[in-house]
Amino acid sequence: MSKVSEIAKMIDHSILNPTLTDEDLKRECEVAKKYNVASVCVKPYAVKQAAALLEGSSVLVGTVIGFPAGNSAVEVKVFETETACRDGAVEIDMVINIGKALQEDWDYLRDEIKAVVDASHAHGAITKVIFETDYVTRDEHKIKLCEICSDCGADYVKTSTGFGFVKGQDGKYSYAGATAHDIALMRKHSAPHVKIKAAGGVRTLSDLLQLKELGISRCGATATATMLEEAKKIFSEE
Repeated sequence: MSKVSEIAKMIDHSILNPTLTDEDLKRECEVAKKYNVASVCVKPYAVKQAAALLEGSSVLVGTVIGFPAGNSAVEVKVFETETACRDGAVEIDMVINIGKALQEDWDYLRDEIKAVVDASHAHGAITKVIFETDYVTRDEHKIKLCEICSDCGADYVKTSTGFGFVKGQDGKYSYAGATAHDIALMRKHSAPHVKIKAAGGVRTLSDLLQLKELGISRCGATATATMLEEAKKIFSEE
């Protein structure tokens, strides 16, 4: 596998912006096919359409559960997961109940994560558990979530949704997304079988390669074409 192909197969091409239309979905699936990325991550209603658009390619279809705020009841998250899998999703990115993490209700989160993991695995899909690190900011909470995900059989732990905007006292919103600190922390405290996905704020090839050195296996991205065109230029010159 070439260096460019290796990088492409780290990317989950994100097609999640609320304003995107079906025409946008078609265009972005074509981008995913052109660059032969690992997967697309689409809105739940679009799973069937994405599966049809990508049929015959090696690009996998993933979707999001409890997105973006993680507020759905556990039973709803399980239903979303089962529906998505029946529609053709083979990768499930679930958002945890953020408030439960902040109040340290670990039993609730263990049950929630295990329920979605079990539902995914029953349909042959993998599960990525999103912590939303712009909200879950304390290292001890992130460490505990890594331990729970490891125990529950999650396939990945993931930093962010890309939509975890934090409103400051001045009324303005800020966002960090994936950081080197959080990636290193998650890699250190997750079991060896659990992979790491960075998402949110990874906009350049340099960003992706830096996080790859820290242990990520996947990266959510919207700037897929820009990053891979840059990779072609850099690695074709070596």
